[in-house]
Amino acid sequence: MEDIEVVKTSAENTRAKILSAFKEHVLETGRQPVSVYKFAQSIQISEEEFYNYFTSFEGVKGGVWEQIFDQTVALMEAQDVYRAYSAKEKLLSFYFTWVEVLKKNRSYLLALYLGQTGYKKAMPDELRNFRNRFKDFANLIILEGKETDQIVERRGLSDKYEDALWVETLFILQFWLKDTSPGFEKTDAAIEKSVALVFDLIGKTAVDSLFDFAKFLYQSK
Repeated sequence: MEDIEVVKTSAENTRAKILSAFKEHVLETGRQPVSVYKFAQSIQISEEEFYNYFTSFEGVKGGVWEQIFDQTVALMEAQDVYRAYSAKEKLLSFYFTWVEVLKKNRSYLLALYLGQTGYKKAMPDELRNFRNRFKDFANLIILEGKETDQIVERRGLSDKYEDALWVETLFILQFWLKDTSPGFEKTDAAIEKSVALVFDLIGKTAVDSLFDFAKFLYQSK
């Protein structure tokens, strides 16, 4: 049993080592490595060992996003008040905590993603596992919201709610990457207003929040 635990710990350490070295390379050069062979050599592992954890650098970038998601959830759930939050408050808590984790990785993320526009580029393949984990989280939010009447069941639309929350997540990411306001104040406002809008759209009132959100976007140009 101890041998299994040692192997597991060693594997986790190697995976973390790859993720950390990849981020460091991007921070130092402004781009991802070109060669898996040379990258593996630089961290003193074989190319074969690299492939035990990731099949490509796209997979490594996906691993960084999974790491960001896990850190966000861990920090969020560590708050004593989190379990008492409403569905809307839990979504707000996720986004505010997520942005705090993103801040720790801002230079890395700017190097890879700043300036990318359009839906396909805004959702590269490496976000796939992050998206799946977020959608699992979003479904829990939606279920709780329905149980507490914060979210309305609508025929033909309810199964799209998780997609709406994912689009909101991509919007917040793109907004934050381009935000130059002190302390990312505009991102905080964008989170509050977009969550208010989403809950009005999947709740009972939408017009007021839609107008307020459109006004905010116009003033933020």
